[in-house]
Amino acid sequence: MNRGSELHWLCCLVLAAAAGCASAPAPSTGSTDVEAQLKFGVEMARRGLWSEALFRFEQASRARPNDGELLNDLAVAYEAAGRFEDARLSYEAAMRSAPGSRQIRANQSRFLEFYQSYRPDLGKDAPAPAPTPEGGRR
Repeated sequence: MNRGSELHWLCCLVLAAAAGCASAPAPSTGSTDVEAQLKFGVEMARRGLWSEALFRFEQASRARPNDGELLNDLAVAYEAAGRFEDARLSYEAAMRSAPGSRQIRANQSRFLEFYQSYRPDLGKDAPAPAPTPEGGRR
């Protein structure tokens, strides 16, 4: 199971725990190490600490804005945090960055199935708004 599918699976299981979770100690202050941010983000997601995971993925995405796998992680975290429009935009960006990724496509497909029921006004053939340069990130 790769990181994206693992995060999506965790998202489905702990969506209710996403809000109001206390955070654990962060990597060293001022760290620009993307891999450390990613590793910490994945660990926080495993613990159900989605706010912290989201923060770490957002930090990492600043250094790697076109990394499809990272954008997928970010989308899963947005989804877990209930930020569905940001999740949709991040999945779209992930697919543009890694159009051949089966995992990203599967995660996006599962999300869109849910999102269609959440936002029925967004039909499958409706044009999606263009993502902002920051992709809805801080």
